[in-house]
Amino acid sequence: MSESTRKTGTSLLRWACVPHALVLYLSILSVLFNSCDTVDRSKFRTCDQSGFCKRQRAVKEGYSKYKVDLSNGQVSSDKVTFSVVNPDGGHKYILQIIAYDGVFRVKFNEESPLHPRYEVEHALLPDLKTTSMQVSKGSDSWTLTIGENAVAQVFGDPLRVDLFSQGKKVAVFNGRSTLKFEHLRQKPDVNEEPKEADDSENDVVESSMWEESFGGNTDSKPRGPESIAADIDFPLTQSLYGLPEHADTFMLKDTTNSDPVRLYNLDVFEYELDNVMALYGAIPYVIAHSPEATVGVLWLNAAETWVDVGVSKGGLVDSIVNLVGGSEENKEGRTRWMSESGIIDTFFFMGPKPADVIRQYGKLTGTTPLPQMWAIGSHQCRWNYNDEDDLLSVDANFDKYDIPYDSIWLDIEYTDGKKYFTWDHHKFPHPVEMINNISSKGRKLVTILDPHIKRESGYFLHEDATNQDLYVKDKNGKIYEGWCWPGSSSYLDFFDPKVRQYWASLFALDKFPSTLDTYIWNDMNEPSVFNGPEVTMPKDMMHYGNWEHRDVHNLYGLMHIMSTFEGLLQRSENRLRPFILTRSHYVGAQRYAAVWTGDNKADWGHLKISIPMCLSLSISGMSHCGADIGGFFHNPDAELMLRWYQTAAFQPFMRNHAHIETKRREPWLFGDQITSMIRSVVRKRYALLPYWYTLFYENEKTGMPPMRPLWLQYPDDVNTFPIQDQYLIGKCF
Repeated sequence: MSESTRKTGTSLLRWACVPHALVLYLSILSVLFNSCDTVDRSKFRTCDQSGFCKRQRAVKEGYSKYKVDLSNGQVSSDKVTFSVVNPDGGHKYILQIIAYDGVFRVKFNEESPLHPRYEVEHALLPDLKTTSMQVSKGSDSWTLTIGENAVAQVFGDPLRVDLFSQGKKVAVFNGRSTLKFEHLRQKPDVNEEPKEADDSENDVVESSMWEESFGGNTDSKPRGPESIAADIDFPLTQSLYGLPEHADTFMLKDTTNSDPVRLYNLDVFEYELDNVMALYGAIPYVIAHSPEATVGVLWLNAAETWVDVGVSKGGLVDSIVNLVGGSEENKEGRTRWMSESGIIDTFFFMGPKPADVIRQYGKLTGTTPLPQMWAIGSHQCRWNYNDEDDLLSVDANFDKYDIPYDSIWLDIEYTDGKKYFTWDHHKFPHPVEMINNISSKGRKLVTILDPHIKRESGYFLHEDATNQDLYVKDKNGKIYEGWCWPGSSSYLDFFDPKVRQYWASLFALDKFPSTLDTYIWNDMNEPSVFNGPEVTMPKDMMHYGNWEHRDVHNLYGLMHIMSTFEGLLQRSENRLRPFILTRSHYVGAQRYAAVWTGDNKADWGHLKISIPMCLSLSISGMSHCGADIGGFFHNPDAELMLRWYQTAAFQPFMRNHAHIETKRREPWLFGDQITSMIRSVVRKRYALLPYWYTLFYENEKTGMPPMRPLWLQYPDDVNTFPIQDQYLIGKCF
């Protein structure tokens, strides 16, 4: 480390623990810069184009009449179970409430479904420990208590659950009686006249219940309508946060006059700003915060999900005015959650403080393992470095220009014709020697490995997957074929344990020529299918366990990175901490990978939105977050490139990355003055690495993210609640 860098670091660390927050404020972004809309919206559904969303959104308050049989509840030390009936049709359900440390879990399912309904696996930590709760029975309600301060009151007619923290009502489940659970049924005879549906909500049977088309693709929907929905409201506050990933405000906005927030992992490039359309990740989690109490809600469902958010009648602006002015009017925040399939499985994290909610969420879903020090340094990437000479030249120039960095990355062109776990030996004839050259300086190589597999005879991975039955199937039991970077491709079924075991075995150094200094980038794992509906896999494809893709879609990327994580552990015989970067993410992905905000654009708007996007991800568990420096698409000018470096240096994950058709943008290509300023801010990043490393240690132990909204540190200061262009690094900086 140079003398100037050492002095800069000493100065910064001297600032780091002053009593007041040192605000990271980008004054140049104080004016809104909105980029042109470039995403092709016609490829992606709206709620009105989604049969189940349209049906569920039409439900009126007071519509459902589910009744809980309070006279015959089954009680154990950590759980109560009730029978529930809907008088309109008489269909029977089961309601369970389970206790964890400071957490209530509310599960609702059919008593005897025609087919099993999917319950999410792998998102939560294994072998979760429940806790005991006290039960007080009444004629019209039961009261369940965890510890001294967390209380759930279950009402029978109609079904409602009120949740209290320290005596304050903080959340209500089905308070507006909009719970709607489409039970499984036999498909009606095509010759029958249309009639009212036997689903207890008296819907007219629609053709979209049994088959649905969009964008030239038809979803066969063999199990018919099976969507679920419920309202969850927050009496103390409209300050709601979470539901990543979206390029939108940090505080959730009212969706009354727009589409609901959509959670459905999709490959969307040059995405729109200030929009709740689906992106690469889906974490169905909300934190409701007020000075009186904080509560978190996790809607554990991996199917396509839409969430309506309600704030004051005046919308977000009036909400903020009332908040800062201390107005008590229109205080309640409202949400309604709608999923295409599965069951209702909802967790209430009872706080009472924001840090308590963060800790409770981490104890159930896991936290980010402490990264290796190099992984929180600066990363250099583009699609693509052309060959060995190009890569080694870039590496040497970082030394020449005295700019610290820790890893260089290779995108898909390093492979032999987009065949993963291979090298193009014309461009990279000596991969192990090349990696050793880099690692001799203490640096790492990161290579991309996507889940689509080229369908080419003789390619070992395709041959193995075909012969060993490792691919996702279509509804007729044939191997599914889609189109991605290699052309015709099939997709590994990571839900199958033998597939995960096979994938993990491929990281052995005798199978993939590399070294222990090679780490992994898992991209395109929504999964992306260029010719599929909404650029993804059809919902009626079949996975291990006889589950449709519609049931597990948002989990696919998690299963991919989980398999990679295990492979990296096996490769080093559990000696080295894995590093993985993922694009797709769901609840629990933080246990395996860092994340970036996807295919952004070289403009000021996308720079600005990186802050609320990473704040939202950070409070939802995905704490190792960043955005492509300079923007993935198009060419940043020198000022934008500098400002992006200055922003990224103070975000958890720092990587320069660009599209193959952009100009080269290594930091020494923008003139001496810009290079000098980039060098300075990168050195500041490195001067603070011990602080970052300590924060990631705290994150692993407590769940507290390194990048924090102001209200997380100052929970009683209502002025901080709407702020999304300032944040804290830890509690000191």
